[in-house]
Amino acid sequence: DHYYQGGFTLVAGGIKSVTSCVRPMQTLIHPNSVWIQKSIVELYPKNNSVILDDGSEIKYDILIVAPGLQLRYDMVEGLPEALKLKGVNSIYLPELAQKTDQELHSFKGGHALFTFPNTPIKCAGAPQKIMYISDDIFRQNGVRDKTKITYCTSLGRVFGVKKYADTLMKIVESKDIELNVRRNLIKVDAITRTATFEILDEDAVPTGETVSFKYDFLHAAPPCSPVKPLRDCHELTDSKGWLDVNPDTLLSKKFDNIFGMGDCLNTSNAKTGAAISSQMRAMSKNLPALLHGKPLTGKYDGYASCPLMVTMNKVVLAEFNSDGPLETLPINGAKPRYSSYLLKRYFLPFL
Repeated sequence: DHYYQGGFTLVAGGIKSVTSCVRPMQTLIHPNSVWIQKSIVELYPKNNSVILDDGSEIKYDILIVAPGLQLRYDMVEGLPEALKLKGVNSIYLPELAQKTDQELHSFKGGHALFTFPNTPIKCAGAPQKIMYISDDIFRQNGVRDKTKITYCTSLGRVFGVKKYADTLMKIVESKDIELNVRRNLIKVDAITRTATFEILDEDAVPTGETVSFKYDFLHAAPPCSPVKPLRDCHELTDSKGWLDVNPDTLLSKKFDNIFGMGDCLNTSNAKTGAAISSQMRAMSKNLPALLHGKPLTGKYDGYASCPLMVTMNKVVLAEFNSDGPLETLPINGAKPRYSSYLLKRYFLPFL
């Protein structure tokens, strides 16, 4: 099955069902494609081949690497076990998004704690989207005055792009949310309901100090890493295991017959669905050009977008690249809008 992961936040808020976010994979693959239903376990770029999980080898002329990334709940001590218990949640998997929905709507008050990890992460806005939705749910259910909401992020501010961070800080303050920056979740004790964070310096390096919080509801955004076959293929990757590509053409810096797309890249863009859609435009020019021995003219400009739900029906539509805002619509994306919510709720899933 293929999941529309952008809908998981809405599932956790009780707005959408999981079934509305899933399609059979076969219906999304071009009928003229050959679909090999096996996983790649090893990459051999010098040999122009990949090894599948059944041991078979496939040769290629051109390879497009687009495996996404790997959710690494295992990088936080105690978190995989805690997610099976009441009180600890995450919206990054469909079954956990459903669990989050159930727990948010039955929450009676206490300390609601939300986290953002010290790694690249898919959809960097999602950890605070669910926080704002939770605030709305708590208010609707009459328990907000019995609830303290805390957001602990490894970043130095609430969002990476200043224009949108300024708006989001006003929202954080208006909702009486406590913001703690340079805090990275490293341990969850589900028995004592304690979350432990390492304190980071301005370069996001651990200082050796820690701080702990008691929680009644914890939403943990998982650390993420490249998938294992990619991070094990040092010929293709940078020092952190991400696919090393030219940020403009998306061609591998080390092999002239390998492209990359999406979350697996070491490019500076945010890892979002909008980013890979924008990369597709460059790829649609560069792949045919490579096949015909012509110069690669397609350029990816680093565009990414994140529709940040700040209430149950308003969205801050952040559009940006590493240089700052890169808005494509004739509106101020930093202003929360119902129309942007409709885009998030209906148009993007359709698209």
